[in-house]
Amino acid sequence: MPNATERKTRIKHLIYLHLCILLFSMTEVVGKFAALEYKSLGLSSIKVYFLIFLMLCVCLLYAFFWQRIIKHFDLHIAYANRAMYLVWSQIWATAVFSENITPKNILGMLVVMLGVVLVSFGEHENGEGGTD
Repeated sequence: MPNATERKTRIKHLIYLHLCILLFSMTEVVGKFAALEYKSLGLSSIKVYFLIFLMLCVCLLYAFFWQRIIKHFDLHIAYANRAMYLVWSQIWATAVFSENITPKNILGMLVVMLGVVLVSFGEHENGEGGTD
């Protein structure tokens, strides 16, 4: 059983992992803005190139932070949590682009979250853990 300090450290790492996933989900938002700009003005718009550059910068930041944070997790735990990207994508689609969420979308997000929880709890029941 982990002590209080170990639990706090694991929670802190889990928060960082999800912030990293949140950052990666922003590539979709920037990409959609770039696509909308391209659709209206084509390749003649400097804004399209700026948004593509911004999307690449977000991807580079994500890659940097992802490599740093996964050192603290078993890979199956980190990649199971990465599936939360789908949930963030739905949130951004609704909040930023006013898209509708269907009952199938909600069911899909619940299945993803359930899978993440099951994999994470399976880690603790088996006595496994990431390397700190």
